[in-house]
Amino acid sequence: MIKETFVASDPVSAYEQAIKKYGNNVTLVSAKQIQHEDGKLRSEIVIEVAKNLFMEKSFGKVSARNTAEEVKKLFLNKGISSVWLEMMFESLEENSILEDKPLLVSYLIEEIDEALKIKEEDLSSPKVMMLVGPTGAGKTTTIAKLAARYAYLMDRPYKVALLNLDNYKVGAVEQLEHYADIMQIEHVSIGSTDEFKKNLERFSDYDVILIDTAGMSPYDTRKFIKTIGFVSCDAAKKIEVALVLAATVKYEDMEDIYKNFSFLNLSSVIISKFDETKHFGTLLNFMLLYKLPMSYFSIGQEVPDDLMVADKEYLLEQFIGDMDEN
Repeated sequence: MIKETFVASDPVSAYEQAIKKYGNNVTLVSAKQIQHEDGKLRSEIVIEVAKNLFMEKSFGKVSARNTAEEVKKLFLNKGISSVWLEMMFESLEENSILEDKPLLVSYLIEEIDEALKIKEEDLSSPKVMMLVGPTGAGKTTTIAKLAARYAYLMDRPYKVALLNLDNYKVGAVEQLEHYADIMQIEHVSIGSTDEFKKNLERFSDYDVILIDTAGMSPYDTRKFIKTIGFVSCDAAKKIEVALVLAATVKYEDMEDIYKNFSFLNLSSVIISKFDETKHFGTLLNFMLLYKLPMSYFSIGQEVPDDLMVADKEYLLEQFIGDMDEN
């Protein structure tokens, strides 16, 4: 509720001013005589009225529209799509929240929070997890962080094996083998689907099998076909496929990446390179539109320290920090 003061020569005239402006939707709070600078007595009344009615009668309905457009522009500039924003604003039509910028911003942040999905970490049963993604997304470093987490940083040491399907990138096998040697974890380089199936069976008693794949351009058909062969092979255990997506990728490329990797039946997204950007709106927009659950965040270069279980609040804090700078 908003309080407003009206002044006239007598209390009735002051009250009539309030009624003329707001109709009968007012509550009288106080009435008193005051002496103006000219020495004459005046009557002053204070009334109380609903905030939305006060805004409309004082500034016109355009005030709400201006506030909504200002907030919409803010979110658009930060990478949130017009499609999602239009849907949100349509649901708020005639709502007084549209007149309050801080409240409207908070509401939209809460809606984003509600829409984001998390894939909970679950090691209660053996798992096979394959990381896929474009070249340069950070798959090999991320898989090393996951291996260290599972083998050494959990409630108990899990038995972990690493399989490397990346025979394209120079040094890829050596890099993962180096990490495996340091952590004293089994590591095998795979060249065919037969080898892949044999090693899945060989490590069938392990808690976790992590699989690194070749980085691919979304347009590299040959590598995609080979990866499909591994994913769809007749394995005894279901293979969870996690897309490694860099937080630095522009939205148009994110769309292409998703469209080309989605046929692998993605179970989650691992977001890498948090430390290489301060702008997270594009990433949030991607998660809102495609509704993929997030499983882990890679937040720096250090193995194994810079890996965390995905957390909506952490991501939103980065987004809000970016907005606060503006």
